[in-house]
Amino acid sequence: MKKKVYGAILAVLGLFILMQLIPIDRENPAVTLDMPAPKPVKDILKRACYDCHSNETKWPWYSYLAPVKFMIRHHIDEGRNKVNFSTWDQPQGEEKAEIPEEIIEVIEKGEMPTWDYILMHAEAKLSNKDVAVLKQWAATTDKGGERGETGDDETTATNKPTHKTSKDTTLVQKTKDTDDE
Repeated sequence: MKKKVYGAILAVLGLFILMQLIPIDRENPAVTLDMPAPKPVKDILKRACYDCHSNETKWPWYSYLAPVKFMIRHHIDEGRNKVNFSTWDQPQGEEKAEIPEEIIEVIEKGEMPTWDYILMHAEAKLSNKDVAVLKQWAATTDKGGERGETGDDETTATNKPTHKTSKDTTLVQKTKDTDDE
């Protein structure tokens, strides 16, 4: 009986050691266009979301240990496929116009940030104030999914006004009509 237990322990230990030899890709792809958002919103997202939803992942020491490294890699792949704040100039898993509302929905359901991420990153836990800032941003974000970097009356990366007055709307409409001809 002792030999079987000892053999099982050695087998598990051997498997654990062999798993360490399996490499995973920890390279962060280039940031092509960071999502435009006001600084307070960006700060919250960077603290609570960017490790899995951007190309700016910080790889902690435990991301080098199997089997945890496989779980982390899976979370990051899944997160980047759903929404990647670092590739805002490319198609996202969600419609860009709906991403702010989707962020609020998953936060309110308690799905994001994930419990295991918060366990290792206490700073990612969202306060009521954080949630209020994100809700206000989601409610005021253009339906085109674009917003100025500071949230002021600036232009976005697409050079469209972020806050339109009737005068701006007329100007934008005239520009579109001219471009169509």
